[in-house]
Amino acid sequence: EIRAITRAGQIKGRGERHEKDDRHRLDDRSRYVLGWSNEAKIDALEAKAKVLEDYLGRLGGEIAQLQGKLKEIGKRIETLNKLDGYREFRDLDWQPIATEIAQLTDEKQRLEQASDILKTLNKRLAAVLQNLKELAEALEKKKDERSKTDQKLQDVSAALQEAQTKLASGGMENHAASFPRIESLAREALGDHALTVESCDAREQQLREWLQARIDAEDKKIGRLRDRIIDAMRKFRDDYPLDTQDMDVSIDAAQEYAGMLSRLYTDDLPRFETRFKQLLNENTIREVANFQSQLGRERQLIRERIEKINESLTRIDYNQGRYIVLEPTPSTDADIRDFQNDLRACTEGALTGSEDEQYSEAKFLQVKSIIERFRGREGLTELDRRWTRKVTDVRNAFVFAASERWREDNTEHEHYSDSGGKSGGQKEKLAYTILAASLAYQFGLEWGALRSRTFRFVVIDEAFGRGSDESAQYGLQLFQQLNLQLLVVTPLQKIHIIEPFVSSVGFVHNDDGRASMLRNLTIEEYRAEKAAHRP
Repeated sequence: EIRAITRAGQIKGRGERHEKDDRHRLDDRSRYVLGWSNEAKIDALEAKAKVLEDYLGRLGGEIAQLQGKLKEIGKRIETLNKLDGYREFRDLDWQPIATEIAQLTDEKQRLEQASDILKTLNKRLAAVLQNLKELAEALEKKKDERSKTDQKLQDVSAALQEAQTKLASGGMENHAASFPRIESLAREALGDHALTVESCDAREQQLREWLQARIDAEDKKIGRLRDRIIDAMRKFRDDYPLDTQDMDVSIDAAQEYAGMLSRLYTDDLPRFETRFKQLLNENTIREVANFQSQLGRERQLIRERIEKINESLTRIDYNQGRYIVLEPTPSTDADIRDFQNDLRACTEGALTGSEDEQYSEAKFLQVKSIIERFRGREGLTELDRRWTRKVTDVRNAFVFAASERWREDNTEHEHYSDSGGKSGGQKEKLAYTILAASLAYQFGLEWGALRSRTFRFVVIDEAFGRGSDESAQYGLQLFQQLNLQLLVVTPLQKIHIIEPFVSSVGFVHNDDGRASMLRNLTIEEYRAEKAAHRP
């Protein structure tokens, strides 16, 4: 074999090399594995580990015994070291001394029992010793009191010296006038008290805290009063913005408000009260009445125009045997209703009303409120502008509805407040009717007049492209009834409906999508060419 091992443990290698390790026994199964299983090696290692554990256990027991012996020897050495402090045996021999003490004690008791004089002397000695002890304690107490008194005397002397230095430095004359006031405040804050040198600092601190609390309370009162004054100034500015536009809302501006009050007293405004009411009635209230009357005339004009429109609508059949009537009703909008009520309140009883001051003031405030909203209040300018446009446009004062009625007896067939729930054709017819009425109102058309100076030109783009033929024909008849001049832009699919209502045609044609061509034809020329190209 190129590589092998002998029974004696000698290993043969290449090149005639032989090795042998004699450090371990050949039969030590923990050093090798024979075959494909290592169970024998594991068993050998576990047995070896158990032997070592037992050995370690014995060693631990021996170590514990040796440590116990070592501790006992240490105690003996410590005891022997203590004996080294005694040089003679009699220092340790306590029995003779104890015997001597016992003998002397017995002898003392026998002597005391044998002599009455000795007992008396012992009692007197005890009393003297007790008295001496008490005197010593009293002496120590007096010494302590004297020490405290000396310290207090030093403190008082230092305080006196400091006070004399402050007095000598000057400046106290400026405060002398305040001393009676301070004494009065001290009695109020501290009550009846005995002032000592020791309590000066504490009393000063107590008086200072009381004064500070009182100052804080007064500051709060002043702050609340300042807030009330500023609130009153702000309210006055809000009530009279024109008169106070250059005045600040602050305590520093109090003189300006006081000056205005003084001028009010000086000007004697009550003398002008009669003149004020006269001007209010003759000018302001009258102008408001004229304004209200003008709005009424505009509303009446709308009703009259609607009546004229209805005159022509009755001539057109909305449906077979029925016609449409437009019905204007007052708007229920809260802003418009409140505005009309406010206008009436301004003028009711104003020209022939009471001469009472409160009556004139109330009328002035009513007119002032409306004018301020027309002008635009601070912070609400845009909102007031929209409100003004809304309430002064008389068209917003009405809500328009359409009533479909039977021609034979004028009874109502259906009422249209809106187009909800209607078919597409019905919505278109109703829309054409409302559109025609709007155009008539906007242009101020004179119904039935063949010649009129009113503007009647209307452009309709993508006209009738998606509607039904019936609704388109209805709309064109309605526009014809209005004598409108129409420019209709429409695809060809509705030309057969529009053709009977037009007098000329502009035909737009585009071949390649780049350039459009327009050809103008009269309706007769259009019909002739249409017939010529018909197969």
